[in-house]
Amino acid sequence: MSRVGKKPIEIPAGVTVTLDNNTVTVKGAKGELTRSFSPDMEIKIEENVITITRPSDIKEHRALHGTTRAVLANMVEGVSKGYERTLELIGVGYRAQKQGSKLVLNVGYSHPVEIEPEQGLEIEVPANTKIIVKGTDKERVGALAANIRQVRPPEPYKGKGIRYEGEFVRRKEGKTGK
Repeated sequence: MSRVGKKPIEIPAGVTVTLDNNTVTVKGAKGELTRSFSPDMEIKIEENVITITRPSDIKEHRALHGTTRAVLANMVEGVSKGYERTLELIGVGYRAQKQGSKLVLNVGYSHPVEIEPEQGLEIEVPANTKIIVKGTDKERVGALAANIRQVRPPEPYKGKGIRYEGEFVRRKEGKTGK
């Protein structure tokens, strides 16, 4: 039995979950998320608790069991609390700013890089070297943060680039002269 899959999901106050043929809709204070799950997984909602059961112990069902439960728990947490990912810009002259809803990055290229967030995602720039990506869908928040980081990933010699807050960049030694 999957340790993750057999854990029940508590539905907090202010969150409503509706089930329609393994299509789950979760509504909360921060927004609404809808997702279809495998028809093999049996999802039950009873007294503010969601439980997921699998029909058999074949490899595919075991894999889907934990994944389904984790994704559903992330949906419930996303509409109640929301998710955020923080990025830092490290390097001389590297800065970020918001223009409307767009993020404009100056990270050492000959041109500024503009990134437009998807519907339902929000970008904040509290300082010109700090970016915060917020949203209800954990997967989309992480994907947008990864796309921003991909503009200029941290390099191992001077550590310059865009990195996640708290990310450790392993440093390399440079060339040595004779």
